[in-house]
Amino acid sequence: MTMEVLPKALEVDEKSPESKDLLPSQTASSLCISSRSESVWTTTPRSNWEIYHKPIIIMSVGAAILLFGVAITCVAYILDEKQTVVSVLKMIGPAFLSLGLMMLVCGLVWVPIIKKKQKQRQKSSFFQSLKFFLLNR
Repeated sequence: MTMEVLPKALEVDEKSPESKDLLPSQTASSLCISSRSESVWTTTPRSNWEIYHKPIIIMSVGAAILLFGVAITCVAYILDEKQTVVSVLKMIGPAFLSLGLMMLVCGLVWVPIIKKKQKQRQKSSFFQSLKFFLLNR
């Protein structure tokens, strides 16, 4: 393993304790460890549930909250307006309605994004295998 040469601007005085926090990492492996994305080198096939489970859960919870908001709003407008609970229901119902709709739309938008990423990964793995094949002949 070779040590990287620091430019003059990054050289720090070893006497100051806060300067040790500012030093860049000296290992290339720390970049891979801190990466939050899926590794390019792992090509294990994943099921549709593993790929789409997060948007499905978000859409399901969003739909449930949306229906709950619709039910509360309907109950609020069916009851007599003289009750004190009705004013609370008229405020809470539309809030649940909008929250559920927002979560449902987020899940619906998430699905095409995942599909696009899957296509890019397939192209990337194809070009990597092609490059590996052409360079190792």
